[in-house]
Amino acid sequence: MSCDKAFLIPKTFIFSTNIKTKFYQVIQRIQTVFLALASILNLVVYFTPIYDKAMSDPQAWIGYGLAISLVLPMVLNVFAIFLYNNRTNQVSWIKKSALLQVIALGFGVGVLLSLGGFGTYMWDEGLGSGLIFLSLIFQILAMRYIRKDEELVRSMDRIR
Repeated sequence: MSCDKAFLIPKTFIFSTNIKTKFYQVIQRIQTVFLALASILNLVVYFTPIYDKAMSDPQAWIGYGLAISLVLPMVLNVFAIFLYNNRTNQVSWIKKSALLQVIALGFGVGVLLSLGGFGTYMWDEGLGSGLIFLSLIFQILAMRYIRKDEELVRSMDRIR
């Protein structure tokens, strides 16, 4: 039985070696970082003035539409992180998430333009729309790197 030297606790009681290596596989992939950043940015939008303005709009569907179109891609991104074994399925879920992210971007830009456009006094509201756009960019980058991984695996299969 092996022991962790820092804590003198047997490793077999804490982690199964299979679970531990799978967790490290998920973390070491750059697309996992991109998807996590996209989810975090969607969460940060809730604390920007554009979300407050959308929720205080008399047309309540605008605020709820923005809220729902930010939550769904966030959940789908986290779900897609754990589909690392099936890359084609992971890409399809990220595509669905990116479509919902485009809808969120539309809501964000719509709220921004309904406030009177983009001027020097609207930087805080523009930040919210910029975060939504940046989250979309991270999703696109994650899809790109997943496809590169898939091509690498296929090329390795051809060599064998």
